[in-house]
Amino acid sequence: MWTIYLKELLELARDRRTFFFTVFIPVFAMPLIIACFGFLSSTMFKQASKANMAYAIFGKQHAPHLAERLAREKGFHEIALASPDEIKTAIANDRIKFALVIPAGLEAQLATQQQGVIQLHYNSASAIDLTRKRVAAVIDAHNRELREHALSAFNLNKHQLAFALDPVTLQDHSTANKREQMGAIIGGMLPYILLMVCLMAAMYPAIDTGAGEKERGTLETLLLAPVSRTAIVLAKFLMLFTIGLASALLMIVSVCTLLYFFGHMIASDLAQMVRAIGPLDLAMVALMLVPTAAIFAAILLSISVYAKSYKEAAGLISPLIIVTILPTLVALLPGVELNWRWAMVPLTNVSLAMKELVKGTMDYRMFSVILLSTTITAGLLLALCRWWFNREQVLFRN
Repeated sequence: MWTIYLKELLELARDRRTFFFTVFIPVFAMPLIIACFGFLSSTMFKQASKANMAYAIFGKQHAPHLAERLAREKGFHEIALASPDEIKTAIANDRIKFALVIPAGLEAQLATQQQGVIQLHYNSASAIDLTRKRVAAVIDAHNRELREHALSAFNLNKHQLAFALDPVTLQDHSTANKREQMGAIIGGMLPYILLMVCLMAAMYPAIDTGAGEKERGTLETLLLAPVSRTAIVLAKFLMLFTIGLASALLMIVSVCTLLYFFGHMIASDLAQMVRAIGPLDLAMVALMLVPTAAIFAAILLSISVYAKSYKEAAGLISPLIIVTILPTLVALLPGVELNWRWAMVPLTNVSLAMKELVKGTMDYRMFSVILLSTTITAGLLLALCRWWFNREQVLFRN
């Protein structure tokens, strides 16, 4: 068995494509992509929150103070339009970001203590809506000024005025530290990336070791060797398991090294979170990847052995990516938390546990349940793969 295992590894070591997916992507490409994305996203958010926004305003004679406030607002500049009918076209052509239409009689409404309505026209088809947020901040400041002016007639002191404006305010005291806050975001993406790397690294070697050997005609030679089919299955399985697990572990080491030493250049909070993750938590993440890599190796080998050709194997394995994504995305849904029930669900339990480990809120009592359930799943899939490999109609479908 070990001779076949070493033979498979040696063949893969000579394959440049395997080296690319096993070493280059997890060690160099993925950390670089993550670093560039983090730096780019933080830079773009800062620029978008302070970017120069062109706007149009109609009926500013009905609210001169608001018009003056908008003109003084940093990052806002007015563009003159002929009529409100041009608003939609101007926004579509990116001449302006938003437009305000102030109705006639607004000042009279406010004077009689009636609520006024101002129309805001903007393109809301954006995943992150900063336009409305920036306009709302200006309107909120204007509303507060109007409230203070209306209440000044009552000769209220500073404390009475504060009570009249906001009788009850919320003072935030979050029980979550920086690691928990950042971990809730980063921890949700970490399992997705690691599981994808673990799957992708073993994908092409799996196609080659099953369907590839069928096409080359070397599978029959291997079956004639004085080795049991169980040993052949285990050797090929261990090879795929080694490739997938090694890629995921290499990526953990490279990303942690990058963020530990250069995280302050991307985001200081992210660097602090990485430094707060202890060796025990990292060891537990790595340990959970062991049965996960075994699950992927058994499934990939089964599909590859079933396929008639390299092309068919690639077509059958590609949908597996979607199947892997779904349990990982379940961990991101609201209300899905790590408990004894979810600890039994393969892949989802690993995703939830990784998120809790990154946040630093892991219930370590569930760790053994997660490992046990995932290991049992991997064992059953390996047994299925062995049974699959022993069927002549599967091995020689062509």
